[in-house]
Amino acid sequence: MTTPADCYTCEREARFGALPSRERIAFDEHWRVAHAIGTALPGWLVLVPRRHVTAIADLTDAEASGLGTWQVRLSRALHEVTGCAKTYVVQFAELEGFHHVHFHIVPRMVDLPRELRGRGVFDLLGRTGDAIPDERMDETATTLARLL
Repeated sequence: MTTPADCYTCEREARFGALPSRERIAFDEHWRVAHAIGTALPGWLVLVPRRHVTAIADLTDAEASGLGTWQVRLSRALHEVTGCAKTYVVQFAELEGFHHVHFHIVPRMVDLPRELRGRGVFDLLGRTGDAIPDERMDETATTLARLL
């Protein structure tokens, strides 16, 4: 299990002021929105608590009360920016180094092939050869930030 000292999300949060726009698209005192890294899908967002939390049950009442609002706001913004048919909201927090609770807010595009729908969408994450370039993530982040 990760601790704040070896947690990717906490390391990024510690550098909050220096993060590029793609890693702080929107935020409040409890949550931060970032573009997912290593994805071939523009607009794949990650919603993370700003303190180290490894289980949903450990969210404070204040964090929990904002969670649904953020998920809906992000889904609406993604619909407007990407034209997606719907969004997927997924939470696992199991990958080594990524035990910090985080919610994937994934735009499901109208033309997404059937094999990439549902859990298949994760085939678009962890990409090296065709991942979205930083500049494109920053452009998406700026557009989303204006809506939020």
